[in-house]
Amino acid sequence: MTAETHKKPGLETLRAAISRLEGHSDRRRTVLPFGVREIDSRLPGGGLALGALHEVAGGGNDALHSAAAGQFCAGIAARTRGKVLWIVTRQDVFPPSLKQVGLSARRTIFVEASSDVDVLACFEEGLRHGGLGAVVAEVARLSMTASRRLQLAAETSGSLGIAIRRWRRQTDAADFGQPTASVTRWRVSVLPSVPLPVPGVGRPRWLLELIRARAGECADFEVEACDAKGRLSPCIPVADRLALPATLADRPDQETTWTRRARA
Repeated sequence: MTAETHKKPGLETLRAAISRLEGHSDRRRTVLPFGVREIDSRLPGGGLALGALHEVAGGGNDALHSAAAGQFCAGIAARTRGKVLWIVTRQDVFPPSLKQVGLSARRTIFVEASSDVDVLACFEEGLRHGGLGAVVAEVARLSMTASRRLQLAAETSGSLGIAIRRWRRQTDAADFGQPTASVTRWRVSVLPSVPLPVPGVGRPRWLLELIRARAGECADFEVEACDAKGRLSPCIPVADRLALPATLADRPDQETTWTRRARA
């Protein structure tokens, strides 16, 4: 038995003790794995906890980073079961961009609220409903009291709650650093696409920052943006991409778009 094996029981005991002190039950939450080993290994249970509240923000206050944060959330919601409730204060959600990451308009119920107070009220009611796969809400400010209510509502119903933090003024962004009851906190930034060895536009890339993970580890990840099924992929160096045709030569059913273009 290795030293690592001896450490695990103690670590699990410590995590259980912390969970009890924070007022959470000992029952294990169902998780939604990202399918990327580097990310799932940093999250308790090997994935994103369902029946919990999570926070996501863009790496900047511009539309580009906000869109990346929205697509990241849509990709997560797309892999849940049931309808998705999406609550906004501004009608600037572009449904085709959500469909690119697997979230179709048929599954999505859009609600426009007039203020953050109304957004939070709809957010909590949607989480308590229990018949939704995920509830996504765009909020500027999220207090500890409000986040606790949302977390308890998510725990009760088992629905996934995602708060997209968006600000009308950059000065309001400081609120993102304040403590909340969310299980994880993420920041999504746009990275330059990797140049392809053939003409074309490379797949978008993101820098995912796991800023906070309850009973988990913080880390940064460079990933390729969500595909049409809402799944992330680890960034593959160009040198490895050049080897793809030889690797997949005997597996035509798993050819990539790049492979087909290279053979053309």
